[in-house]
Amino acid sequence: MSRSRRAVLLVGAAVIAAGLGIALVSGYSASVSDSYGRLRAVLVVTRMIAAGEIVSPKLVAARTEVRQVPARFVPAGAISRPSLALGYEAVGPLAAGSYLTFGALRRPGSDKPDRPRIGRGRVPVELTVSGAGVLSGAGRLVDVLVTHEGRIGGQGKTAVAAERVPLIAVSGPDPDAGAGLSKVVLGLTRRQAIRLIDAESFARRVTILPRSSG
Repeated sequence: MSRSRRAVLLVGAAVIAAGLGIALVSGYSASVSDSYGRLRAVLVVTRMIAAGEIVSPKLVAARTEVRQVPARFVPAGAISRPSLALGYEAVGPLAAGSYLTFGALRRPGSDKPDRPRIGRGRVPVELTVSGAGVLSGAGRLVDVLVTHEGRIGGQGKTAVAAERVPLIAVSGPDPDAGAGLSKVVLGLTRRQAIRLIDAESFARRVTILPRSSG
C-alpha cells in the first residue's frame, strides 16, 4: 500500500471516529433531557463573588456563565439572564458553582436583600409563559393558568394554578421556547413556585392573564 493511500485511509478513519463521538455526545444529551425534563438557562458563579461586590458587565463576563440545567433542579428565584442582575450587589459571598438568585442580591447601600413589593413569603421566580405580550411591565396582578395534555385525540385541560400573583417584570420574548412565549418574573409562594416550575417542564402551556382593575 502506498503512503498516499495509507494517509487517505487514516484521515477517513479519523473523520469517522469524530462523527461517532459527536453522535454519542448528542445522544447522551438527548437522553439526559428526556430523563429530567426541559432544560432551563441559569446564571452560575464560576469564580467567587465577595459580599458587597457590584454585579457589573465585567464581573459577569469574568465570573459567571449561563448553563442549561433541568428545570426541576433550578432553585426558586434563579436568574437566567445576566442583564437581570446588573447593578446589584452580593448580599454575602457567593462560592463558585452556586446559582445566582434574586435573594442573593440587593440594591447598593441597602441593608436587606432587594425584593420588590411582592408580599411576605413570596420570592421572585422567572418562568416562560404565553400571554405576556400584551403586558407592558410590572406593577399589576395576574392569574396563572396551566394547560395539561389531554388524552390521545382529546383536548387539554386548563386550570387556574395561582391567583392574584404580582408581576415583577416582563423580561422579553423567549425565542428558544417558541413563538408567542415570553420570560416573566412573578412573585410566588414556595408552593406556587414548585408547582409552576414543574408545570413549565411537563404541561402543554403556562399562561398569565391580567386581572381587571375591579
